[in-house]
Amino acid sequence: MFRLRRSRVLLACAVVITVLLYHVYKNSAQWDHSPEIWRAKTAPQAGAPQAQPKPAHDRDHDHEKRPGDTRPQKPSHDPRPPPPPPDAAAAAADDEPSPTQGAPTIRIPELKTSDGVKGGYSLPTKVPSVPEAQLPSGHEEHGKQIGDEGIHFVDPPAKHQADVIATATTVHWTKPSEWFPVPEESLILLPTGKPKTIPSVQFAFADESPAAKAKREQRLAKVKEEAVHAWSGYKKYAWTHDELTPVSNGTKDPFCGWAATLVDALDTLWIMGLKDEFEDAVEAVKEIDFTTTPYRDEIPVFETTIRYLGGLLGAYDVAGGHDSKYRVLLDKAVELAEILMGVFDTPNRMPVLYYNWKPDFTVNPKRASTGAGVAELGTLSMEFTRLAQLTGKNKYYDAVARITDALEDLQNRENGTAIPGIFPEHLDASGCNRSAPLPSTLEISSEAAQNQANDDPQRASIEYDTGNNSSPDANEGDHGVQSGAGSHSGFHRGPRKRDGRPTTAPTPFTAKGLPADWDCVAQNLTAGGWGPGQYSMGGNQDSAYEYFPKQYVLLGGLVPKYRAMHEKVAEAVKKYLLFRPMAEGDPDILFSAKVLSSDGTAEKLTYDYEVTHLTCFLGGMFALGGKLFDRPEDVEVGKKLTDGCVWAYEVMPTGIMPEYAKAMPCKSQHDCHFDQAAWYEALDPNKEQREKEMEEYHAKTAEWQHQVDDLKTRQAEERNPRLTGGDESASPPDATGSPTKELVLPPKPQKPLTHEEFVSQQIQEQHLPSGFVSLNDKRYILRPEAIESVWYMYRITGDTEWQEKGWRMFNAVVRATRTAAGHSAIRNVAAVDGPPTLEDSMESFWLAETLKYFYLLFAPPDVISLDEWVLNTEAHPFRRPT
Repeated sequence: MFRLRRSRVLLACAVVITVLLYHVYKNSAQWDHSPEIWRAKTAPQAGAPQAQPKPAHDRDHDHEKRPGDTRPQKPSHDPRPPPPPPDAAAAAADDEPSPTQGAPTIRIPELKTSDGVKGGYSLPTKVPSVPEAQLPSGHEEHGKQIGDEGIHFVDPPAKHQADVIATATTVHWTKPSEWFPVPEESLILLPTGKPKTIPSVQFAFADESPAAKAKREQRLAKVKEEAVHAWSGYKKYAWTHDELTPVSNGTKDPFCGWAATLVDALDTLWIMGLKDEFEDAVEAVKEIDFTTTPYRDEIPVFETTIRYLGGLLGAYDVAGGHDSKYRVLLDKAVELAEILMGVFDTPNRMPVLYYNWKPDFTVNPKRASTGAGVAELGTLSMEFTRLAQLTGKNKYYDAVARITDALEDLQNRENGTAIPGIFPEHLDASGCNRSAPLPSTLEISSEAAQNQANDDPQRASIEYDTGNNSSPDANEGDHGVQSGAGSHSGFHRGPRKRDGRPTTAPTPFTAKGLPADWDCVAQNLTAGGWGPGQYSMGGNQDSAYEYFPKQYVLLGGLVPKYRAMHEKVAEAVKKYLLFRPMAEGDPDILFSAKVLSSDGTAEKLTYDYEVTHLTCFLGGMFALGGKLFDRPEDVEVGKKLTDGCVWAYEVMPTGIMPEYAKAMPCKSQHDCHFDQAAWYEALDPNKEQREKEMEEYHAKTAEWQHQVDDLKTRQAEERNPRLTGGDESASPPDATGSPTKELVLPPKPQKPLTHEEFVSQQIQEQHLPSGFVSLNDKRYILRPEAIESVWYMYRITGDTEWQEKGWRMFNAVVRATRTAAGHSAIRNVAAVDGPPTLEDSMESFWLAETLKYFYLLFAPPDVISLDEWVLNTEAHPFRRPT
C-alpha cells in the first residue's frame, strides 16, 4: 500500500508540473509575439476591426536616442486636439475641387482652397482647431510678442548631410496646427494699384555691327557648350540628386536630396534654348516629394528658399507664367511653400531657419534663434512675395513683410546697431529677453493649473524650470519633454526637480495652451551671437542688403521703405566699409572691409581688410540702386567695386580670385600710390625684431669666430710644443700610428632671415600678388558673384569692355575647372606648378548662376532685360509688375 500511495503522489505531482509547464509555454509564446503586436507588424485578420492610427505627434519613436543627440524629444502631452485620421483628411480633400484640374497629372497631394480665399492654395490636411495664443491686432506689434530662442544649427548646409539609414517606413511631413496663427484681418496685404514709374535701369543699346555680332555670338555659343557639358554630366551620373561630384562621377545631397541642381538650373535651360532638356527636367520635378527626405533631419530654410522655391518660380515666369503649360512648376512651389510656412509659426513670426520637418517635432511650439544670420533672415522676401503675387495669397507676403518691419525698426532705432544703417552678422530673433525677470508661474498658469496648485500645496511648491534647475524636491518620475539642446532649445522641458530629472506632477499649461514656462519678457529684433559685433557685406549678411532695392522693384515701387532701407545701407557702406587696396599700378578699385565693434558703438572699430568672393555682388547692388534711385555716385562706386573683383581675378596665377584673402589698404581712397616698403611691413610686421635678431647674430658670430680661433691655436700648440718652448719629447706621436683627433668646434650661429628676405620668401611661397597680405582661403568653388556684377555693369553702362573682362574670366575658369563630366571647384587659385587640384564638387549655383551670368553677358540685351525682370540672389528671374 505504501508503494501505491507514493506512486499516486508522484503521479499527481507530474500532472500538476505538466499543466504548469504548458501554461508557462503558452504565456511565453504570447510575450514573444507582443513586440510585433505593438509595432503593428502582424497582418490583421480579414474582417477584423481596424484600429485608427494615432496622430503623427503621438506616435512612439521606433529608434533609440543616439549618444550626443541634442534634438528635443516629442512632448508627453499635447493640449491641442489631434488632427483627423488620414482617411478622413483624404476624404475631405476629395470633397473640394482642386485648382490644378486640367493641369498635367503629378504625384503630389491635390492642392485645394482651404483658407477662405478663392483660388488659394493649401495642403490637403485639415487644420484642427487649437487654443490660439494672444496675437497682436496688427503687424506693427509683431516685435512685442513673448519669445524664446529655438534650435539653430550653425553647420554649413553642405557639411550637414546625414547618413542615410534604411527604414521600413518613410516619415512624411504633415501639416501641423498653428500655435500662433495670424488672423486673416491682421495679414499684411500685398500693395495694390498701378506700379509707380521707375527709372530705366538698362542701357539703350544701339544696333551692333556684323563683326561685333559674330564675335558676341561665337562667345555665346562657347558658354552654352560648357553649360550643356555640365548638364549632361549631371544627367548621366547624378540625375535627381542635389549635386554631381564631377571628378569621381558620384553624387551629393546636402540640400535634402530634392534635385537641387535640376531645380536650380530650370530657368537656365529655358533661357539658353535647351527646351528638350527643360522638358525632361519638368517631368522629373513632378516626382519630387518635398514632404520627406532621408538625408537631413532639418530643412535649411535659406538655401531651400533661394534654390528650390526661387528656381521653381523663376522657371514658371520665364516659361510663360499663367499662359504656359507648366502649371506644375507653380503647384510644386506652393507645395514646398506650405511646408516652409511652418517656420514662421513663432510668437513674433520671426522664422526658424533650420526647420525640423518630422511630425514629432513640428507639433511643438518654437521660437526663432538668438543667433540668426542676417542673410538667412532677410533673404526670403523676394521668393515669398513673388509666390503671393502669382497665387493671390497674402499669407505668403505677410510672412516676409514682418521680417522687413523688424529690420526696419532695428535700422531706425537709436543706438540699435554700432554702425547706423547696417546690421551685425547675427541677430537675436527670438523676441524673448531671458535676462529680464519673469512673472511667477501661477500668475501665468491656466485656471485649472491654479486650482490644482491650491488643492495640493505640495505640488504648488514645484517651480517650473527656466534653465536654472532650481525647483525644490518633488516625487521622481518621467513626465515632461527632455531636450539635449539645453535651455536654448525653445521646447517645453516640463517640471523638474533640483537634480534636473522630470517629476510626475502633471504639466500645467497657460490659458493659451502653451507650457507654463514658455513666457518671457518680449523684445524686438536686436544684436545676437557672442563676442564683438561684426559688420560686413560678406557671408552671413550679403543678400539681405541685396534684396532691399530688388524688393522695391518687385513691388512696383509701391512700398517706399525698401528704398529708404537701401539708401541707409549704401551710405553706411561708403562711410565705414569701403577701402582702396595699395597695389602696383595704383588701380582705382574698391573693396568692402569687415568691421568689428567691441563696445557696440562706432567709437572703437577694428578692421579686417578682406577680399572675399561673396562680397563681389556689391558692385552690382550699388549700380542697380544708383540707377533705380537716381544716385549716379553709387553707379561709380559699383564700377570700382566690380573692377576690384576683376583685378583680383587677373592678378592670380590661374586668373581666378580666391575665396578669401586680405589686402593692404591705402590711407586714402583718393590719394593712393604703391609703397613697397609699406607693403613689406604689412607682410612682416616684425621688421624691428628681425633687425635686432640680425645684430645679435653678428655679435654671436664674432664671439663664435673668436672661440674657433682659440681652439685652433691650442690644437696647434699641442701638436707642436716648440711653438710654446716646451719639450718636444713630452708629446710622442701615437704609438698606433692613428691620426690626431679632429678639432671639435662649437656650432656656428644660424643666420636669421632679414626683413627683406623673409618677405621675399613669403611672396614666393604663397605667390602673393602686390597689394595682398595673405591668401587665407585659396579655393574657387565656382562662385558667381564677380561675373554677376560684371553683367550688371555691362547692362547698366553699355560699355563692351565689361564683355572683354568677362570673357577673360570665363576662359580662366573653364581652363582650371573642366572635367570629363562637368566642372569642379579647385583647391588653390595661386597654383603655378601644373593645373590646380580639383575638389570634386559642382554646386548647383554653377548652372543656376555662374554660367547663366556668363551667357547673359553675351546674349542680346533684350534677353532678361533689367527693365522687365528682377533676379533673386540665386539668379532666378522674376517678372516685374506692369
